[in-house]
Amino acid sequence: MFKVLLIEDDATLFREIEERLSQWDYEVFGITDFDQVMEKFAVVNPDLVIIDIQLPRYDGFHWCRMIRSHSNLPIIFLSSRDHPTDMVMSMQLGADDFIQKPFHFDVLIAKIQAILRRTYNYNSKQETKIQTWNGATINYFKNTVEQAGKTIELTKNEMFILNVLVDQKNSIVKREELIRSLWDDERFVSDNTLTVNVNRLRKRLEEIGLGGFIETKVGRGYMAKEEPNHG
Repeated sequence: MFKVLLIEDDATLFREIEERLSQWDYEVFGITDFDQVMEKFAVVNPDLVIIDIQLPRYDGFHWCRMIRSHSNLPIIFLSSRDHPTDMVMSMQLGADDFIQKPFHFDVLIAKIQAILRRTYNYNSKQETKIQTWNGATINYFKNTVEQAGKTIELTKNEMFILNVLVDQKNSIVKREELIRSLWDDERFVSDNTLTVNVNRLRKRLEEIGLGGFIETKVGRGYMAKEEPNHG
């Protein structure tokens, strides 16, 4: 049974989400003291976190930063605000998805199932997978990329995108293919969500000198370029 920590201060919405997720055999935990969010996170040790943006004391962005400093588990944002910068900010902070309120529960369930399947089934299949790319070592089990003695740790989404691109290095991967690989059903995904995720991956790779090897092919997709002397 997967454990979900739902950081939501609307008691009615919390109960409704808890009831719906329980029907799918998810164990849902909530927050009663918003000064003790990280303490509850440590106790629950969830498989997935769902965070509202507008919360007492500190907003959801704050808690996303705090959680990301400790864990790469999947995070979904919920928000009643419709400003595009909210989604961009959530993705830049390492969230895996963003759902606008009001939402249809079938969409929420579909996104949760896709993220959990991708995160945990994917990891079990990648336990021994290590690739080299432009002199860097990609460890899919540890979610790390090492280059010239420097190591970065990627989120699940970032690592999954990198895996798809590097598996087809020097070939263009269509945006639609990446979206289907990541979220199963492109009907539930904004095209901008993919753009933000790829840009975040590129920014992380820039820290070890590899950002320039993820190329955007306008109107077509993305390509993980590999230099001939590293092939």
